Amino acid sequence: MGQSVKVGDLAPNFALFSETGKAIELQDYIGIKPVVLFFYPKDNTTICTKEACHFRDNFDEFQKINNAEVIGISSDTEESHKQFSEKHKLPFLLLSDPDEDVRQEYGVPKTLGIFPGRVTYVIDKDGIIRHIFSSQLNYKKHVKEALSALKSI
Repeated sequence: MGQSVKVGDLAPNFALFSETGKAIELQDYIGIKPVVLFFYPKDNTTICTKEACHFRDNFDEFQKINNAEVIGISSDTEESHKQFSEKHKLPFLLLSDPDEDVRQEYGVPKTLGIFPGRVTYVIDKDGIIRHIFSSQLNYKKHVKEALSALKSI
């Protein structure tokens, strides 16, 4: 596991493929808009589905706050993300981190040492991490915390 990033750190850049097959880099958003980056364990599992749908249901609120970009990351394949996104009508990008390199670079912990953790990072438009929230089960609080953090930057 990599060194965990902290509030105040420059967010590590990455390039991953989205559910559309397009390469997405964090750097593409720096200087333009804040980013809410949420790592989640797995497509189509109960809590992950509820979390993604909660981000979807609050997507307009994120857009109202400096046009914030919401991006989800898990180790699922691009095809899995595509099906998950279409099934639940997700209006944001899902990125595939198959080797968990980005997860490790951010230092996202594993729950019980085996399950990929659920952590949300709020990154300002300058690329600085302004808030980190980690909870494996409280999926609703990820959205609440992210919206609150965005309003304060």
